[in-house]
Amino acid sequence: MKKTKSNLGKYVGFSGDWSFKFYFGREENKPILIGFLNGLFEGEKVIQDLHYRPVEQGGDVENERKVIFDLYCTGIDGEHFIIEMQQLYQDFFKDRTVFYTSRLINKLLPRGYKGNTYELPEVYFIGILEFELGETEPGKYFYDVALCDKQSNRVFYEKLGYKLLVLPNYNKDEADIKTDMDIWLYLLKNMSKLDKIPDFLDKRVFGLIFDIGEVAKLTPEDKMAYEASLKHKRDAENTYSTAQRIGHDRGLKEGLKEGLKEGLKEGIAKGEQKKAIETALKLKKMALSVEQIAEVTGLTIDQIEKLK
Repeated sequence: MKKTKSNLGKYVGFSGDWSFKFYFGREENKPILIGFLNGLFEGEKVIQDLHYRPVEQGGDVENERKVIFDLYCTGIDGEHFIIEMQQLYQDFFKDRTVFYTSRLINKLLPRGYKGNTYELPEVYFIGILEFELGETEPGKYFYDVALCDKQSNRVFYEKLGYKLLVLPNYNKDEADIKTDMDIWLYLLKNMSKLDKIPDFLDKRVFGLIFDIGEVAKLTPEDKMAYEASLKHKRDAENTYSTAQRIGHDRGLKEGLKEGLKEGLKEGIAKGEQKKAIETALKLKKMALSVEQIAEVTGLTIDQIEKLK
């Protein structure tokens, strides 16, 4: 077997746009996506087949903002799935998920006289995130979101859902992995680091991933695309890290500048107050009235009366 470059590892990882679509977005690998969704829904839904759909969704008018999903597919029971892989933190990410589902729902609403109904199909947004959401629940790695009644916590509308996987927060050891969703989270995070299929995996179910994911088995074109994807990912991470560092350094400089400015102001104020007190003591010895001393020094009458 031909040896792979050490920097690529033995198996293609899930991270990166090309890798994500290599496993989940190809017709011949569709069973992997079906297995992933079934593991994620954990019996809430059972997906038997999927159909890939165009990922670009335009607006109803020419200048309306269009959206491009990473993956968009429908189940044979009419469900719609938007599946996104997000590598770097993005402001308003939650807003974007709502915008994406809203645009799709708007497109699915029947038009015209014959479509005079508001009945809608099920729509789900699946997000695989390589960053923390910054929530108040540290360590939370799975968000299962639906429209709920706040008082009863019961689901108000069952045909819209958001399932978010926060990979940095998933740190279970192999011994703690019990469910299919655990297995998928483990693979999404660790696939590129493995050198063999773990013993705890059912090879009948997950063997396909390791079979097609061997870097040595990639076509030359796919291998070049994988290498380019990894380079793009590293460049993006470096750019993001550099921007953070520059922002941090700039913040420190600005903070230092402001600190020096405030310190200088405070020092001047203290110096002026000390001079005012010395002047007030001299004027008291000269038997000037408290009111006159206050007018000259800027000190309060109470401050002057306490001076000895």
